Amino acid sequence: MLSGPDFEHQKEWDFKVTDGQNADEWAKIGVPSQWETEGFGTYTYGRWYKELNQEEPSKEEGFYKYEFEVPQEYEHQQVIINFGGAMTDTEVKINGKLAGEKHQGGFYEFSYDISDLINYDKKNLLEVHVWKHSENHNVNRAERYTDWWLFGGIYRPVWLDILPETHIQHVAIDAKADGSLNADLELENLPKNTEVEITLTPDGQSTSRFKSFTEKLDHKAEKQRVSVQFKNIKPWSPEDPNLYWVQFDLKKNGKVLHSVNKRIGFRSLDFRKRDGIYVNGTKIKMKGINRHTFWPESGRSTSKRISVMDANLIKDMNMNAVRVHYPPDTHFLEACDSLGLFVLDELAGWQNGYDTETGRKLIKGMVERDVNHPSVIIWDQGNEGGWNDELDDDFAKYDPQNRIVIHPWADFNGWDTHHYPTFQTGVHRFGSGENVFFPTETMHGTYDNGIGAGLRDFWEHYSESPLFAGSFLWVFSDEAVLRTDWTGEQKYDSKGNLAPDGALGPHREKEGSFYTLKEVWAPLQFQPLQITETFDGTFFVENTYLFTNLNECQISYKVQQAPKNFLYANPEVETVYEGDFEVPDIQPGETRQLKMPVKENFFKGDWVEITATDKHGREIYTWTWKIHHADALTDKLMLKEKGTKASVTENGNSVILKGGEVSLTLDKTTGEITKISNAKAELPFINGPRPIGMKAEVKKVEINKENAEAVVFYNGGIHTIKWTITNDGRIHLEAIMLKNSGRNSGFDGAFYQGEIDKFGLTFDFPEEIVEGFKWFGKGPYRVWKNRLDGVEYNVWDKDYNNTITGESFENLIYPEFKGYHANFIAGKLKAKDKSFRVFSESDELFLRLFTPDEPKNTISNAKAHPDFPEGNISFMYEIPAMHSFKPLSQQGPSSQPTNIRIKNGDDGISMKLWFDFRDFGKN
Repeated sequence: MLSGPDFEHQKEWDFKVTDGQNADEWAKIGVPSQWETEGFGTYTYGRWYKELNQEEPSKEEGFYKYEFEVPQEYEHQQVIINFGGAMTDTEVKINGKLAGEKHQGGFYEFSYDISDLINYDKKNLLEVHVWKHSENHNVNRAERYTDWWLFGGIYRPVWLDILPETHIQHVAIDAKADGSLNADLELENLPKNTEVEITLTPDGQSTSRFKSFTEKLDHKAEKQRVSVQFKNIKPWSPEDPNLYWVQFDLKKNGKVLHSVNKRIGFRSLDFRKRDGIYVNGTKIKMKGINRHTFWPESGRSTSKRISVMDANLIKDMNMNAVRVHYPPDTHFLEACDSLGLFVLDELAGWQNGYDTETGRKLIKGMVERDVNHPSVIIWDQGNEGGWNDELDDDFAKYDPQNRIVIHPWADFNGWDTHHYPTFQTGVHRFGSGENVFFPTETMHGTYDNGIGAGLRDFWEHYSESPLFAGSFLWVFSDEAVLRTDWTGEQKYDSKGNLAPDGALGPHREKEGSFYTLKEVWAPLQFQPLQITETFDGTFFVENTYLFTNLNECQISYKVQQAPKNFLYANPEVETVYEGDFEVPDIQPGETRQLKMPVKENFFKGDWVEITATDKHGREIYTWTWKIHHADALTDKLMLKEKGTKASVTENGNSVILKGGEVSLTLDKTTGEITKISNAKAELPFINGPRPIGMKAEVKKVEINKENAEAVVFYNGGIHTIKWTITNDGRIHLEAIMLKNSGRNSGFDGAFYQGEIDKFGLTFDFPEEIVEGFKWFGKGPYRVWKNRLDGVEYNVWDKDYNNTITGESFENLIYPEFKGYHANFIAGKLKAKDKSFRVFSESDELFLRLFTPDEPKNTISNAKAHPDFPEGNISFMYEIPAMHSFKPLSQQGPSSQPTNIRIKNGDDGISMKLWFDFRDFGKN
């Protein structure tokens, strides 16, 4: 290999760049690499012509030199130099002579026969001239007028192939699920009486052996097809990615002239218009995501390690498909083959297509490189208008599998791939149309937008149609590059809101949507369940796999218990008992029972955990169900002590509740807390409760000295708030809201309020003194109204952080500290001597912790999150939904604001909270 295999294992070449960093001087550079990330040239983002308002992109040129030797024994053989990829135009010289025509196109492998240019057993000088900006305007329009980073340089490996005079130039294989194999061979210098022997060997540890076949070849034909039939093969699918090596030995008189070995999978593709896409006879649904080839420290120069990591992360999100915007690294396709992912392999063309002459060359190279990967099931020609209709038929020239060609975002040739559809798309399209549909971009993930937010609505809605073949989210990871030309505190650049679109951060940090996808797309789905005292251990589960019986998975249960004093000390969560389910025969599409034992000590637990692991040992997901209601859990978890008689008194415009060493003062005019103190400090939890999503003003305040109670009566949305302090200083709040409409004329006379996206009570607390939060509820990630999947019951603990999702790349800490937290039961806000605890007796309560900061580097009008209510610690029954490239009105039901109808006689909406402001020292 003339270069290193990847950016993590480079070889040094001589290099000079014409402009930008370290220009006009010969230096050393690691190859493969992007020259910007190595400290040369100028960084450019592909929207230079639009939001960034630049007259032109950077256009520097790079010059490379490298010396190598070829042994004399190869003098009469064919020497091929291969480039895995260089951006964008490339001219190659060997010993001062051109190796061939200039290559144009930055995402494609290319090669030259340099046999006649080599000095054998001597030093040979390789010179490579790379133009970052192509001289072909159409290449620039396809690849460099884009919404991605533009780089320069030899960023994929460079290597030599040595071929004998008689050799197999290329082989394209169609291996079907029934074991049949057709191979199109391109042959050079074939003598008479030549045969090809075809041998099949399983990939990996299998000891299976297959019959070899020998086929005679016509020495006059440069292209020939051979067909054989293997028995007892195991087909390839994303759930069982069985792979084989097929070897082709050219032989004459028993002597091997040349051998080629290809890794393949046997699988059958059937594209049925107005029906669906079938793999091995099974109709598939693709759970997919778009992925850029990208790493922050190296741009588009990556490594096998990163490819395997990324493919595993995609599988970890319970996906079975991935789409790319240009041909990815070969090692990424190899990872998709071995781990099991469908791939939509794309000819670049972000929103403009290649000219016909150039496009034909690039399609030939792309298809010939990728044709034998079983993971590749569809060819994409361009993206969002970036296609050339004259090129559609070229793919089939090199593809014996005859995969379909799609135009991503178009309703084209029977395949509707419309981008960013609304929930109700559309007139005679999608579920209302007649073409198979699979949007190849959807749920755009700028900052914390999209991805998981609203996904379940869309997925379940589209799945009602038999024409739905899946969808592909935008996008896998944030595209933030390390700027070698920056010296300030900010080191990573995502061009503001243009490139932080991922479910993961640039170094694959997991955002909340990662876990949402993991739950929504889990191949087993549990029916809704609430555990009550009559629970008999039964769960109903649906198998949403394509090929796998659920009895091939391991499914286990645990009954978990939160320690009684976990908010007052640091005990560990305890397991009451655990075991494995006996999983019955549950075929794909079936719903069956799973049953766990309900032992005598079951109700000592606080929640049930069920963990499913697939047949390859990969965790699918862990689901949880709480065993008790919030009031019972609060009664268990809150520490109760003895104390002296509690009291409530009035002092001018204040009401003062005292119990133990705790004192709370309310303003009689506003009903809000003005002061709280304990034995050690004054706690700045004040200015509440204030209403969220309603209006209210204090009407009067009444006290009950016997019960140490103060009741605040309101006009408006709040009916009453009753405050009670116990002898040991615990404080109880009971709010009754939306109680009476004030009308008595039947259903039609009820009070109605629409468009409620926030509802609850709010308080103030100084964020700057907060150190962390420990709680029991669903977590550890924040939620939005339309992204409630992916969080589960447990005892969680996280330190304060100020992460701005998709921006804080220098210190990207997930889960974020600030935001809404679901199904809150009990927690402790850590703030040194200002710490306090809060408990809920009300189920389905959201806890709001502060307000996430807005991004500081936005380029265009991007909204990172919906507006938060007043205050910074809130207890809420309604929280807003997160948008996704479309207004919320165009998303599904869970994204819509709710409404309320209040009738005379309603009990009202109750919210019951306990506050524990007592001082327990370091605990």
